[in-house]
Amino acid sequence: MDSLQEILYTLRQNKLRTGLTAFGVFWGILMLILLLGAGRGMEKAFLEGDFNDTADSMWIEPYITSIPYQGFSVGRQIHFTEEDMAAIRQNIPGVRFLSSENPLGNFINSDILVNNGTRSGVFQVLGVADQYFNIKEKVEFNNGRRLNYLDKEDSRKVCVIGTRVQERLFSPGEDPLGKDIQVNGVIFKVVGIFYDKGNQGRMSERVYLPLSAFKKTFGGGTYVDLITVRPQEGVDGIALEDEIVNLLKERHHIAPTDNRAIFVMNYARVTQDVKETFDGLNVFIWLVGIGTLLAGIVGVSNIMIITVRERTREIGIRKALGANPYSIVGSLLGESILVTSLAGYSGLIMGVALLEGLAAILEKLNIRLPYFQQPEIDLKIAVAALLLLIVAGVLAGLMPALRAARIMPIEAMRAE
Repeated sequence: MDSLQEILYTLRQNKLRTGLTAFGVFWGILMLILLLGAGRGMEKAFLEGDFNDTADSMWIEPYITSIPYQGFSVGRQIHFTEEDMAAIRQNIPGVRFLSSENPLGNFINSDILVNNGTRSGVFQVLGVADQYFNIKEKVEFNNGRRLNYLDKEDSRKVCVIGTRVQERLFSPGEDPLGKDIQVNGVIFKVVGIFYDKGNQGRMSERVYLPLSAFKKTFGGGTYVDLITVRPQEGVDGIALEDEIVNLLKERHHIAPTDNRAIFVMNYARVTQDVKETFDGLNVFIWLVGIGTLLAGIVGVSNIMIITVRERTREIGIRKALGANPYSIVGSLLGESILVTSLAGYSGLIMGVALLEGLAAILEKLNIRLPYFQQPEIDLKIAVAALLLLIVAGVLAGLMPALRAARIMPIEAMRAE
């Protein structure tokens, strides 16, 4: 208690100097926490913001060959089939879910007339296999159900529609479930309404049909326009992609070095690239944050040097009266630790409060920014930063304290 009173008395004697030094430490830890939280918010936006597919799913499309192979010429259009899907299921054990997409009309643009009585619109219509929504499991179904295995087996003429399709075809407040809509003049019953935030919500301008009913109604034979896969838990998605692509190249007589014949959007690769990018960004943030902290620590060290110089006579008298070097070092280190700890803890609390407040505001106002989501900070990292700051405070005060402990009483009495 005596030591604490002594430290507080010394700090009160130099309020302005102590306050400015503490503010440097406070600002350093505050900036570090805010930068780390902002970096995490940007990472979440890139990983989750603009698509609603799971981070381990892959989407495989056939294109045109660019290398001649086994007597086949360049420019050959590749067509996947249901036999390819069966071969993947049979020969590659790491597959958890396997499905497909077949568009009615254009794969990119919405060009199919869908109507409900006098209300109509042009949307994208896709036939999908039964495990499709196990792969797109993050798509929100707030009303009704997903397409399932029995829909495929019985070739049921049912469909699920996006929220934007609902808004165009049905009156406000009208429940679409159980109602019939016409797709190119063919009646399908609505069994579910979904919201897909992909492509800034435009993925909700879709109508999904069971693939079996789709092919019986609109044709297509055994062709598959897109294969989608989700690996089993713990399976390397990038290695699995290589296995699937090699199998498809072998089945369709594609040169092993032809990278244009098959296009794969593998979110495992996207996730890995994003994480590597933001790992580098976090290193940069730590360097900037630590640089700012060092500026505050240098201020602490300077104030301790000045304190030792001002208290030289006092330290000499204490040593002449029997004070040992440890008590002098402990007193000065206590002053350094107290300033850095209180200022650092205040900066930590303020940074976390600002991040939580911003996240709460974004959530309450339902604000969805394309490159920034709710910021957050790992508490372990925050505490580690605070402990690092305290250690730096100890080091900042150690050299001046050791210098004070070496002062000879006779020399101290001569100091002005």
